[in-house]
Amino acid sequence: MHAVEYALCRSAPHKKGAGATRLWRYSSAMKEGFTLPELVLVLAVTGILLGIGVTNLVRAMDQLSVDAAATQLVAAHQRARMMAVARGQVLTLLIDSNDITIAPRTGAEPLWSAAGPAGSGVSLAGPSRRFTFSPEGLTLGLSNASLQLQRGSSTRTVVVSRLGRIRILR
Repeated sequence: MHAVEYALCRSAPHKKGAGATRLWRYSSAMKEGFTLPELVLVLAVTGILLGIGVTNLVRAMDQLSVDAAATQLVAAHQRARMMAVARGQVLTLLIDSNDITIAPRTGAEPLWSAAGPAGSGVSLAGPSRRFTFSPEGLTLGLSNASLQLQRGSSTRTVVVSRLGRIRILR
């Protein structure tokens, strides 16, 4: 049952008892509401905070996507190198925006493939890159190579040295 509170208020003058004080009953449910200015203030502050938060969230999502794509390229490079050593044959790693594949140098069917960076909305600058690995695990015919990844304002550069060392630059 609702508690009932009484409020004193002056009523308008009328014939009997002009200017008399009356007690009006208000239920506690009516006393617990918010006023329109309070609601407008809360909505304005919430809108400002959401605007700031969504911008930071989008930036963080871009950064995570670019980091994941860079890590995927590093893992594919290491996989191709280990597969060349384990199989004792020359293998080629082809990195394209849409696909990453490892295949024998002879051009036979790919031994392994995965979706490229474009699958997660990350762009790979420049043409597709081909890395050839000897059975000893060294890269053949290559000077240093750089792969530039970008999504939104976030960028990463994957640098591959001639000896096969790989680094991610921020």
